[in-house]
Amino acid sequence: MKILVTGAKGFVGKNLVAALEAVRDGKDRVHKINGLDNPSDLCIYTYDIDSKPEELETYCKDADFVFNLAGVNRPKNQQEFMQGNFGFASTLLDTLKKYGNKAPVMLSSSIQASLEGRFAGSEYGKSKLAGEELFLNYSNETGARVLIYRFPNLFGKWCRPNYNSAVATFCNNIANDLPIMVNDRNTELELLYIDDLIEEMFLALNGKEHRDEKDYCYCPVTFKRTLGEIVDLLEEFKESRKTLSVPNMSDGFAKRLHATYLSYLSPDNFSYPLKMNVDDRGSFTEILRTADRGQVSVNISKPGITKGQHWHHTKNEKFVVVSGRGLIQLRKIGEDENGNPYPVVNYEVSGEEITAVEMIPGYTHNIINLSDTEDLVTIMWANEPFDPEHPDTFFEPVEEN
Repeated sequence: MKILVTGAKGFVGKNLVAALEAVRDGKDRVHKINGLDNPSDLCIYTYDIDSKPEELETYCKDADFVFNLAGVNRPKNQQEFMQGNFGFASTLLDTLKKYGNKAPVMLSSSIQASLEGRFAGSEYGKSKLAGEELFLNYSNETGARVLIYRFPNLFGKWCRPNYNSAVATFCNNIANDLPIMVNDRNTELELLYIDDLIEEMFLALNGKEHRDEKDYCYCPVTFKRTLGEIVDLLEEFKESRKTLSVPNMSDGFAKRLHATYLSYLSPDNFSYPLKMNVDDRGSFTEILRTADRGQVSVNISKPGITKGQHWHHTKNEKFVVVSGRGLIQLRKIGEDENGNPYPVVNYEVSGEEITAVEMIPGYTHNIINLSDTEDLVTIMWANEPFDPEHPDTFFEPVEEN
């Protein structure tokens, strides 16, 4: 199968080509393409502004499917909108007709093509609408299957700041300590994440695209957020390195925006220091915390050291030793019906066999490094971040001397 992607070096094109290459190279075994029995038989034609005209001739002659993603977003003058968004589309369709190629053709249009509301009078919208009409006429004339997508605001990795979208600009500037300007925090955007768009492109490729009542194609997964909400989330992501707090990502949008934000960090800013609480027993370092999913830390115990020796009413924890050899002990608080202390429960653990041990409320517990030479490294999860005002921690040795 031969697929032509125009605008291949743009934001959407780059992501689509990368996804198609993953299928071709056998790295993506999830996405299937109808009629393609052997992924290595997938041929991807890429065309962009620096490509040669004769390449377009070859591609239009042979292509089995065309993704037309070429277009202009930020021209030097308004006339370039029509030239870039209508002119090339006309050339593309004329070349397909020249070779009698009735392969399905996808067009990346924009919600601005509606020319409604704040998009009324938009030169960009007019150029996109002209392109849509051109494609519809082409379909009526040739019988070729045409897929017109009116994209809302797109965001995701590889989106150019100060060009493709406000989200890209905000992500880039906040990640790199540059100023941002928000004219109206209440302005609402409909947002489409690049990976959700790519999923829809694979559906389109297989003839399963989503269509509305007007026969426009669309991606069913979008989000509506105000500029203020977007900026606040991005500032929270930036501060998370200091607070270690991970925002709630259950709605899906924050997860997508966070991934986008991270993609704008400069390579020399991928890492950041954590506060190590060090004493003669070893160290304790918090890694991250959430409001409702608890706290993750790493604990290092020096050889022969015992840590813990306390219990909690409600707080509970999971200990996972990842290096070294240790002993975790727990004992229920109080006495049994005979007036005797409850027995000690012992768990020998090591980094050679990763095991999670639960610290149960009402049980005093400890962790002992059994090695004379090697540090004991333990990942610890607690069901709530530590609160110095309500520590819920009470000293009591597991074993009485």
